[in-house]
Amino acid sequence: MELAAGSFSGEQFREACAELQQPALAGADWQLLVETSGISIYRLLDQKTGLYEYKVFGVLEDCSPTLLADIYMDLDYRKQWDQYVKELYEQECNGQTVVYWEVKYPFPMSNRDYVYLRQRRDLDMEGRKIHVVLAQSTSVPQLVERSGVIRVKQYKQSLAIESDGKKGSKVFMYYFDNPGGQIPSWLINWAAKVALTADPWMW
Repeated sequence: MELAAGSFSGEQFREACAELQQPALAGADWQLLVETSGISIYRLLDQKTGLYEYKVFGVLEDCSPTLLADIYMDLDYRKQWDQYVKELYEQECNGQTVVYWEVKYPFPMSNRDYVYLRQRRDLDMEGRKIHVVLAQSTSVPQLVERSGVIRVKQYKQSLAIESDGKKGSKVFMYYFDNPGGQIPSWLINWAAKVALTADPWMW
């Protein structure tokens, strides 16, 4: 699931936008995991890994779309509130901006790290202003794997945000993450479920 050198396609951005208008849940075994406080979380089993993909739909009533997108892109702010961040920064590699992110795991598990491309576009879709952020794991020679840290090579996320017609934001998020190593798939799925239901927008 690593993204080759380059950038995301226009079609990938349009697909994320389309989920806001009409969630793409048909034709696959998406299961409703939880529905509460205006937020719906669905999951789909990935047969190859035994892990789940997630889709989240909902409304944040007190946060404007532009502010929400800005917060999501702000890595320095994430380092302030996310206690599991060990290292997080952007680096220019081969003419493109790559994010490096090391996540602290509890003993005796090894930390995980991510190298991924991330792009934001602010789109006008038939008069609707939509902020879209796409992220996907990649590999670059400048950021080699570190001893004692397991590199996550399957990571993908999409985020689309537009106004809810009032003061808040209508949001769609897709997420898949395979942390690798010797962690049982049931434990990964349980941890993902707990994290998503606790605060789905902070992934």
